[in-house]
Amino acid sequence: MAPVDTSGVEPGTGPTARRMILGTQLRRLREAAGVTRAQAAWEIRASESKISRMELGRVGCKERDVVDLLTMYGVHDPAEREWAVEMVKQANRPGWWRSFNDTLPTWFDNYIGLEEAATRIRTYELMFVPGLLQTESYARAVISRGNPDNPDPTIEGRVAIRMRRQKLLTGPKPPRLWAVLDEAVLHRPVGGMAVLKEQLEHLLEVIKLPTISLQIVPFDMSGYAVESAFSLLQFAEPELPNIAYLEHLNGASYLEKADELELYGRAFDRLTVDAETPDRSRQMLIKRIAEI
Repeated sequence: MAPVDTSGVEPGTGPTARRMILGTQLRRLREAAGVTRAQAAWEIRASESKISRMELGRVGCKERDVVDLLTMYGVHDPAEREWAVEMVKQANRPGWWRSFNDTLPTWFDNYIGLEEAATRIRTYELMFVPGLLQTESYARAVISRGNPDNPDPTIEGRVAIRMRRQKLLTGPKPPRLWAVLDEAVLHRPVGGMAVLKEQLEHLLEVIKLPTISLQIVPFDMSGYAVESAFSLLQFAEPELPNIAYLEHLNGASYLEKADELELYGRAFDRLTVDAETPDRSRQMLIKRIAEI
């Protein structure tokens, strides 16, 4: 049996990514051993659906369960077993966002972890500025659904999370962020015209970073490539699949199948062709700011 390759796991990889890497390795080892999910579930006194969730990285793993599964799969090499146990420990460490559990939607938890691990993020927005590029006032207006004076205590918590997420853009290993916005975003007065102007000025500043690209789809090309917002995440670790992320009103979808990723990848490519160039988009921002 081929040894587990750990060379692609960066030291700073977050718990969500490590959980997915471990799950992927467990699936490969199970399949190589000719063991079914039902058999694996019986071995650790669990359900078949739990094995599936473990292999997808959707839930954490217990050290005892992983050790039992490795034995069942015929993995006796001390180095491989030690690696798996260490991955369990690191994957179960809470990320910084866990301190906001009272305000963070459960379906968004995995996305933050994946965002932290991504090396490339491509995102399309037709309603708002992407969360990673929002100012605090703009974020508060979006999260409060246009009522920033709403006394709901979860609003400030979610604003704090959004601001904290942005630190990865200026960290030691920032991801490459490629954002495409519909021109309507430049005109929608989220939080009022003063907030919008501050937001557009902020965009002008952040696109000076060499890792951030911004393109704007003009009104006459809007809606041709895709009808809703989405993000595409890519990772350095070969064990992690690329992911398309679609957010809904009360949840989110994570797409990993090759045909789904190809569909959204083509849509993003079409958007970049329909959109103005980064330089022309910057000029559009400058012009719009002058109009406000």
